[in-house]
Amino acid sequence: MNAEELRSLKVDRVVDARGVACPGPLLEAKRSIPAVPLHGVMDVISSDEGTTEDVPLWAKKVGHEYLGTLAEPGLWHVYVRRGK
Repeated sequence: MNAEELRSLKVDRVVDARGVACPGPLLEAKRSIPAVPLHGVMDVISSDEGTTEDVPLWAKKVGHEYLGTLAEPGLWHVYVRRGK
């Protein structure tokens, strides 16, 4: 998805992991995904750039869909659609 499409997504759950060191943002995403409706979207906000690699790899491994990442100064929004 491009940046405009990501910004227009209806997000069902926001995981605010700013200020949390790796692997904290990934652990927060894992804990939060059950609260996202099936095929719903989760936005993981992180100030740790490693999240941009960790969350997409985890999503693919466990059957969720990585939709894309939006970068802002000092933080990233990583979007995942719940697949199961």
